[in-house]
Amino acid sequence: MTPPTPAPPPPRLSSVESRDGAGEFDRPRMVADPREWEGPAPKVRPVAGVRSAKRMKAWMLVLPVDLLALSAPAIWVPQHAKGILSMAALSLLLLTGGGRYRARLHVSVLDELPIILGRLLAAGAIVATVFALRHEQAEVTGFLVSAVVGIGLVVAGRVVTNQLILLGRRRRVVAHRTVIVGGGMLGAELAGLLSRYPQYGLFPVGFVDEQEDCPAGSVSHRLGGVGDLARVVRSTASDVVIVADGDTSESRLLDVLRHPDCARCDLMIVPRLHQFCRHVGVGDHIGSIPVTRILPPRLDGTAALVKRGFDILLSATALVVCTPLLLACALAVRLEGGRGVLFSQERVGRAGERFTCYKFRTMKPASGEEAATRWSIAHDGRVGTVGRILRRTGLDELPQFWNVLRGDMTLIGPRPERPHFVTKFSEEVPIYGHRHRVRTGLTGLAQVSGLRGDVPIADRARFDNYYIENWSLWLDLKILLRTVAEVVFARGR
Repeated sequence: MTPPTPAPPPPRLSSVESRDGAGEFDRPRMVADPREWEGPAPKVRPVAGVRSAKRMKAWMLVLPVDLLALSAPAIWVPQHAKGILSMAALSLLLLTGGGRYRARLHVSVLDELPIILGRLLAAGAIVATVFALRHEQAEVTGFLVSAVVGIGLVVAGRVVTNQLILLGRRRRVVAHRTVIVGGGMLGAELAGLLSRYPQYGLFPVGFVDEQEDCPAGSVSHRLGGVGDLARVVRSTASDVVIVADGDTSESRLLDVLRHPDCARCDLMIVPRLHQFCRHVGVGDHIGSIPVTRILPPRLDGTAALVKRGFDILLSATALVVCTPLLLACALAVRLEGGRGVLFSQERVGRAGERFTCYKFRTMKPASGEEAATRWSIAHDGRVGTVGRILRRTGLDELPQFWNVLRGDMTLIGPRPERPHFVTKFSEEVPIYGHRHRVRTGLTGLAQVSGLRGDVPIADRARFDNYYIENWSLWLDLKILLRTVAEVVFARGR
């Protein structure tokens, strides 16, 4: 197969101009803005004998079969239909969590059986307990018999669906185009295994490596260097990336993998010293090589809509409920420092967009330049008693609920920073710019973890990026509860 014609590298990310007039900096680390990464899309070159399977998902086959199997007993035992359907709904809820309907590479009912039985038995036990608490003993006995039948049908259904999945893979009806990062011995072994065994559902279109003469070149095609990964993904219409081996530094590899074209792919990583790796629970592997699937952060789609709805509801409620407190804070600031209760400042949000952030004034800066470039005022003698109380409790940031309601910010996310410091920190800390993939927040994981004031910026950036990569509504709720504790016990600045 002839490698695709090299395309020009993706354009450099935009940078943010500092307030004092500093221009762009050279490294493409500043703002992860997909709009500035686009440019002309190269023509997709089809891979012979392999059909695109991007829109074919395992849950489209498995989930309806599971639902049918769990609900089937209600057809011949209608008197227990209420309990059977309740168990079916609860079972699907438990099975959906944790990516249980995501297709595994090594398809085996025996591997999945412990988790499937655990979830189904838990759902059945919950429904049976509800019946028992309602003193419906006769209902409990009949329901348990139907539940056992339903569980058996689910296992039988999984056997059938797994065989259909394997059949589709072996005939290359389902074959996800895959790019391997690293052309060493490990990359060569992976390319050979995926070419010989189509039951994994992956078709290796080639590999990327900085070295032109690689061991993997004997079994696959070198499509470019690691920096060309995004271009290769686009030109081959690939939707899976496997990180195997290579000499590329982790920081550079992170930059490449977070490119929008790569971020849309399923990412799989072979652990270091994989010969010593043992799976706990349900693992996955290609041949004897263990692989870890890295789920991409959910930054868009339904999850983003849910998070935005959560922001609107809580910020609007907070502005109404906290009106007396807002008025009290405004009056205290007015009495201590005179006019100018609110302090407005330009901050950098998602994708480098600037917005005006509002806070209660805790001191009057000598000039606009001082407000834009001074890092900390925690020990400044100009901060009065009211200002210290507001900063200590975090009440000075209550007006930012208005920023959240407007959509400039979110409740939970990386804290927004001034343009001057964004430019400075982005040049000093390579991972700092990655935190601008999402809206900045009123509070965040770094803040509730004690990373306030004069702490290393790299530590804050690591916490912010960890939050983005592992975002969930439950994580937001935990941070929110810890923020309340920070305010109540005055653990602020």
